[in-house]
Amino acid sequence: MMSDSDPPQSPSAPTENGHNTGQRTQSTVQPLNGKPRPSLPPSVIDCDIHNEVSSIELLMPYLADHWCDYIRESAFIGPHANDYPRGAPTSARPGSMPANGGAAGSSLQLVREQALAPWNTEIGILNCAYRVQSVKQEDLAADLATAANRWQIDEWLTPEPRLRGSLVVPSRTPTRAAEEIHRFGDHPQFVQVVLPVRSFIPYGNRFYDPLYAAAVEHDLVIGINFGGAPGHPPTPVGWPSTYLEEHAGMAQVFQSQVISIIAEGVFDRFPELRIALIEGGFAWMPSLMWRLDKEWKGLRSNTPWVRRAPSDYIRQHMRVTVQPVGAPPDPRYILQTVEQMESDSLLMFATDYPHWHYDEDEEAWPVTLPEPLNANIWHENARSFYRL
Repeated sequence: MMSDSDPPQSPSAPTENGHNTGQRTQSTVQPLNGKPRPSLPPSVIDCDIHNEVSSIELLMPYLADHWCDYIRESAFIGPHANDYPRGAPTSARPGSMPANGGAAGSSLQLVREQALAPWNTEIGILNCAYRVQSVKQEDLAADLATAANRWQIDEWLTPEPRLRGSLVVPSRTPTRAAEEIHRFGDHPQFVQVVLPVRSFIPYGNRFYDPLYAAAVEHDLVIGINFGGAPGHPPTPVGWPSTYLEEHAGMAQVFQSQVISIIAEGVFDRFPELRIALIEGGFAWMPSLMWRLDKEWKGLRSNTPWVRRAPSDYIRQHMRVTVQPVGAPPDPRYILQTVEQMESDSLLMFATDYPHWHYDEDEEAWPVTLPEPLNANIWHENARSFYRL
């Protein structure tokens, strides 16, 4: 753990053409908010980098002529959940908008320069937030998912071997989602199936079992990510009137999904299933684990299929990315939060690029914790969980 007297550390290594050189050099850096910057480990795995589809025109080469004609005639612009409004400061860090006017996160070159190079990242996991779930036409939603996944292979995974991908699937129709997983699930660079945390019905429902079965068959993680547009309010009491309410309240949606998944027995039906909670913070997890265990003890007869304490399922089957940190950037408080979860394995490093939760790169994870916890968060938890 760092103290105020610790010397500043080198924040990153030199790079060549945006690629990892495998070397770090010492340099003089200024303290971060009056405190020394934490040192970076020799290996970093970033579990949340966004690759955005700027325009549906990018997917036209992968769509049948029928859908291309439909898109032109109907002026359909593609699924748009508006998870990251362009005018909101949190949506895009300064300098992340491509010069050609595309969306933040749509440029591989900028991802190399701004997400991979600063951290000397060994592996970056992409989370494409193309919300085909919001498209009500079942066939179009499925074909858009296939187009998005082929686009990811051609434009992101093939040209950049450090990247791993997350499959876009039409989760509103789980049987079609399973077909998509079977189509691409054996591609060596896909490691995850990405779902928006806001869903049509809670993810614990058996409705989603075909999707989970396919993910387990192909040894893929289910990644539940910030956002989504299922047509329901994002709060239990109706629609908020500001984006601030929706953005801050998304942690409640993550908690609702965790409760549903465990109480409905998903991990009892699929004991090999792994779920990552992405971009929902983590400071809320200890209190949720405690409350779930407490209520389960008194209401076990209500869910007899839940054979173990809910916190045990979370520790075994779930992982949480660190962005947004959601806790004071003081090592004592972050360490205390981790200790309350009673696991060194739950947290995984992430920058959530290009979204803007911090001013300096080093603030993405602004502490150095005791080993082996420190190394686990930076790379080992992700390496084990994603089987990289």
